[in-house]
This record gives sequence, C-alpha cells and structure tokens, in this order.
Amino acid sequence: MDTTTTPRRGGGQPLLHQKGAETQAFGTLKQLPIGLGHDTRMYACQRLNRLLADTQILHSLYKKHHWLMRGATFYSLHLMLDKHAEAQLALVDALAERVQSLGGVAVGDPRHVAELTGIPRPPDGVEPVPVMLSRLLDAHERILIDARDAAARLSGEGDEGSADLIVSDVVRTGEAQVWFLAEHLVDTPLVHG
Repeated sequence: MDTTTTPRRGGGQPLLHQKGAETQAFGTLKQLPIGLGHDTRMYACQRLNRLLADTQILHSLYKKHHWLMRGATFYSLHLMLDKHAEAQLALVDALAERVQSLGGVAVGDPRHVAELTGIPRPPDGVEPVPVMLSRLLDAHERILIDARDAAARLSGEGDEGSADLIVSDVVRTGEAQVWFLAEHLVDTPLVHG
C-alpha cells in the first residue's frame, strides 16, 4: 500500500475538506446543570445574542472609523478608537462565552450578525469626523438601552450571572466610551484668535 497518497488514520496527515451535519442549531439549548431553567436560559441567550450582534457591529464601526479619521485630532482619535475597539472585542468574547455557558449557540457569522443587529448600517464611504463620532455614540446608546433592559429582566428571572456580565462589562465599558467620545464633540476651538 502506498502511504504517500492514502492518508492513514492517526498518521499525521490532516483530514481535509470534512463535512458533517450541524450538531446544534442556532436558537436551541443543550442541557447543562447550572441551576437555571430552560425558559430562563433560552430568554437569556436571545437577549445576549442581540447584544452580541450589536457589539460586533460596534466593534466593526470602531475599526472603520479608526482607519478613516481625519483632521487636527487624527492621532489621538485614531489611537482612542483603536483602544475602544479592543475593549469591544473583549466584550464580544465575554458575551459569546456566556451564551455558550448557558447551553446556547453564540452568533458569530457576520452575515447572521447583520440580520440580528439593531444598529443602522453606515454608508460605505467616509463621513465627516463629527458624524462618525456621532454614529458611534448612537450605537452605544442603542446598546446601553437594550443592555439595561436585558440586565433588569434577566435579574428578575434569576440569571444573575448574565445580568452581572451585562452591567459590569457592557454597561460600564459603554458608558466610559461614550464619555470619551462625547468630549471630542465639544465645540472648543483648537486656536484662539
């Protein structure tokens, strides 16, 4: 037998182009012994996936605007937006892992994210800097409104873990980032004449 053309099981050759059936559909739960009922976990996964989709879009907006910054404050905004994007990416991971820990399936494909998000799509081109910053502020506000509602409802359902993640991470990070962004829209001349 020619082993150079026929991969052997366990022979170190990658088994490429594998296909298989979906093992868990989006919107379903697997049972995990975490002390939360099915309906609570299902609702939590739905709310968390919506926040996850919006947070992925916000992360992408931050990266887009980071690349497209212009003007006298380019350098500071360029760095700040990248730092904010990194924080949003950390939230994406935390939210996705929470969905998984509840037995759900985290939304991950960008095409699926686009179907779930409530954040409006920006134009494909470049906007004025204040418009880009305002777009980020609007996205944050949408997420913060949804996050506060989700945290209150999930806490009422007994899912303190999800509520804590939302308040401690999503809300607090969002509020701090809004503050930094909004201060860049204060009309303060760079030079007094």
